[in-house]
Amino acid sequence: MEPLFEAVAVHKHFGENEVLKGIDVAVKRGDVLAIIGPSGSGKSTLCRVMVGLEAFDRGELRLHGKTLANVSEKGRVKWSEDSKKLRLDIGMVFQHFALFPNMTVFENLALAPRKVRGKSQAEAKKLATDVLSRVHLSEKRDAYPSKLSGGQQQRVAIARELAMERAILFLDEPTSALDPELVREVLVVMKELASAGMTMVVVTHEMSFAKQVASWVVFMADGEIIEQGPPDQLFGHPTQQRTKDFLATPEDLV
Repeated sequence: MEPLFEAVAVHKHFGENEVLKGIDVAVKRGDVLAIIGPSGSGKSTLCRVMVGLEAFDRGELRLHGKTLANVSEKGRVKWSEDSKKLRLDIGMVFQHFALFPNMTVFENLALAPRKVRGKSQAEAKKLATDVLSRVHLSEKRDAYPSKLSGGQQQRVAIARELAMERAILFLDEPTSALDPELVREVLVVMKELASAGMTMVVVTHEMSFAKQVASWVVFMADGEIIEQGPPDQLFGHPTQQRTKDFLATPEDLV
């Protein structure tokens, strides 16, 4: 099966510091790719590069088999002519929720489908209703973000991307800003999305999620992919000492 999304030989520098050293990632439709590794390994930078929030110095991004962006001879990121349309298929969920505080949950969800996707008001309302049900927050439709817990706000942020009918969803440590008791409710929603066939790339410190839900796991350190494979293989039989050392670290210290 042709990959839905690819990052090919991606390099990224911050000054003299090379934070991504020729990264290759391929995600097939329906895959859940978990990116794990120690803090400072380049995971979040890679995620931001892949969704177009961070420039890169060499390499190429592809979506639906088409070039999304590459680097020109002058070293600048060059977006393809149809990239504006293609990027509508890419969703991003951040560590912090970025909801509009002056809008209700329902209004937060219905806005972008109308303004960006061009949906009618009726279509946007139906989408908002459907995705609220999927994240188990139908009863909070008229609440404002300030009245929600962190876990509920993150579920609304996920629902907002679902309402945009994304083909692939990137989640950058979506539970890292949450109190421990709120993490589970977000992970449950993510597991349900995976079971429903949502294509996801998840930067995570939640090893149990990566083990149980991911179809493929990438272990990064020092800006490189050290090892990758199915979760049973990577967690059960890692081949690289750097991977073994990382997996031996207690999860609450990762």
